[in-house]
Amino acid sequence: MNRLSILMVALVAAAAIGAGVYVWNTDLKWHPKTITKHQAEITKIVESAGWVSPGKTGPTLYMIGFRSCPDCVRFKTEEFPGLHAVGVDTRVIEVARAEVNGVAKSTPIERATVAELWSNRSWALFEDWNKVPVEAWTAPGIAPADGDTGRTAVVEAGRKMVADLRPLLKDNGVNFAYPTLIWWTKDGKMRACACEQRETYRFVRAELGVKDPAS
Repeated sequence: MNRLSILMVALVAAAAIGAGVYVWNTDLKWHPKTITKHQAEITKIVESAGWVSPGKTGPTLYMIGFRSCPDCVRFKTEEFPGLHAVGVDTRVIEVARAEVNGVAKSTPIERATVAELWSNRSWALFEDWNKVPVEAWTAPGIAPADGDTGRTAVVEAGRKMVADLRPLLKDNGVNFAYPTLIWWTKDGKMRACACEQRETYRFVRAELGVKDPAS
């Protein structure tokens, strides 16, 4: 093989690699994963969590997040209206994150509200909480979780749920993040994604029957 032929082969290979990288970065990397391992265990964990929902009768979508998570707020703001319009039952599981190296990742008010949501499953409370800026929410009429053994245990149940889900989802190629979404397609496949970026939203919409606004 002469030098020109070698150069041509190298150029073709480089182009193919470049095209592959482009497709990966613009499409494939954002695709949700099909859950093929630990399905029953994952289902049991999310079904038994303290989720709240608007009571829709269509497909079920579990969303795990925390109140001040910017990516969670964006997904709820941008995607919930369309999902609800087609009957998707958005089952939101709010958690109060655990301390990391002694640094608190949640506030007493957040822990109290999470304990209340898990205990009484009120979508109205969830909506009220989300209408108010995080720093302005005072958890009116809600008993503290700190200092109450039972309500603290509820908060810890949310943290345990996250800890239990992480390895199970990772075994399916999903690296847990906020928000993590879990749902089922029309043909019964269990799907999940750590949907931190807008690029993931179009796949969630398509699989749950929401018309893409760009189409």
